[in-house]
Amino acid sequence: METKEIRRAAVVTGGGRGIGRAVCVRLAKEGCDVCINFAGNAAAAEETAKLCREAGGEGIRVMTVKADISREEEADRLIAEAVEAFGRVDILVNNAGITRDNIMLRMSAEDFDQVIGTNLRGTFLCCKAVTRTMMRQKYGRIINLSSIVGIHGNAGQENYAASKAGVIGLTKSIAKELASRNITANAVAPGYIATDMTANLPEKEKEAILAGIPAKRIGTPEDVAEAVAFLASEKAGYINGQVLGVDGGM
Repeated sequence: METKEIRRAAVVTGGGRGIGRAVCVRLAKEGCDVCINFAGNAAAAEETAKLCREAGGEGIRVMTVKADISREEEADRLIAEAVEAFGRVDILVNNAGITRDNIMLRMSAEDFDQVIGTNLRGTFLCCKAVTRTMMRQKYGRIINLSSIVGIHGNAGQENYAASKAGVIGLTKSIAKELASRNITANAVAPGYIATDMTANLPEKEKEAILAGIPAKRIGTPEDVAEAVAFLASEKAGYINGQVLGVDGGM
């Protein structure tokens, strides 16, 4: 008797641009239904949705949901709307992130709190919101976006580095807690990736970063998306609690 193949459904936070967009399109290409979360730029999210439909072909269901994932009620609503639309959520990619860079002496407590709120608290809230659904399914893949900065630190980014280091600790703890339910949790730590977030860096700083990359090239959002897609696949079922660097050898 043939077993009916399950179409996987994914939620990607911060899916409107950059790495999030590349992840959405890559998962759509794998045949997943995709829920694209965005905080403010509806036009960018709709462009991602268009690209997902083109990549996934007929039958792929794609939706966009505006939600501030640093707020518990909105993180809960994001997951609830995805479950209502797709009937399930198999993959959660916590990609949403912000920066408020400054040297520590000039960094305000508000800037610190905002970055922690989105990057770390938001990741926790979305993981918590999706856990019950994944436990009922006895299946789930959680992929949290950390950063090389969360491993090595970076001057002028105490808030961002702290948030991304926290994501690693959170991921490893979730992995231990949910492994028996056939749910994995892994982190991806990108290095220097060509996105809107890095485009505004001074040229001298870009040159210095490039000099420190053994691969001698800047990464692309698609490089990161390939790593996420693998960890989100059924083939990665025995990989859990790991941090996969996508950094060209940095």
